[in-house]
Amino acid sequence: MNFNRHFLIGMLTVGLLLLAACENSSAESSATTDNESETQTANENGEAVEEEAGKDPGSNADESNQANSEGSTTEEAETTEKVETANDDAAEEEDSSTKSTVSKKEEYLQKLKDAKRETREQREESADGITIELKGVEGNLFDLWDGLLNEIYGVLEEQLSTEEMEQLRVEQREWIKHRDNKAEEASLEYEGGTAEHLVYTTVLNDLTIERCTELVEEYMK
Repeated sequence: MNFNRHFLIGMLTVGLLLLAACENSSAESSATTDNESETQTANENGEAVEEEAGKDPGSNADESNQANSEGSTTEEAETTEKVETANDDAAEEEDSSTKSTVSKKEEYLQKLKDAKRETREQREESADGITIELKGVEGNLFDLWDGLLNEIYGVLEEQLSTEEMEQLRVEQREWIKHRDNKAEEASLEYEGGTAEHLVYTTVLNDLTIERCTELVEEYMK
């Protein structure tokens, strides 16, 4: 009986020792695994740091320089565009100002040319007509040239200074007297005849054509 008891106690003791040994082995294995995992993670982090540190130190500088260069180029392009726009606006204003003065003269030189052509054509077409027809033609031409003379005079009032315009008014009054006198003198040769009024109007028209041309060429800007 004592033998069996001692045997059982011995077996229990051996079992407990084996169980304790297994638990220690499991704990050591787990600790080893954890240590290996931590070591691997540390190694990976270290490699990442080394890789980042091993990059070309000029790479970041190049990227920064490229960004600065692009920003500088954009600013320069915007500045250049603004300057070019300002120059274009100034050129357009100057060109517009020049046209507003020069084109008036060109415009009325063309009007004179057209009116002279119309005068010549109407007179040629009615050259073989009777006196009453000729009077009608010269009457129409008087309206044409008197209207153009008033237009030209109006433009000069806008372009000339006060002193220049006052001087031109005096000159214009003298010219009107001269024109009327010349027309009357020419018509006296046909006094009492059917051609008297025709000659008077024709001379008025011829002198008005000359005056319009003179005002545009010498005074208009």
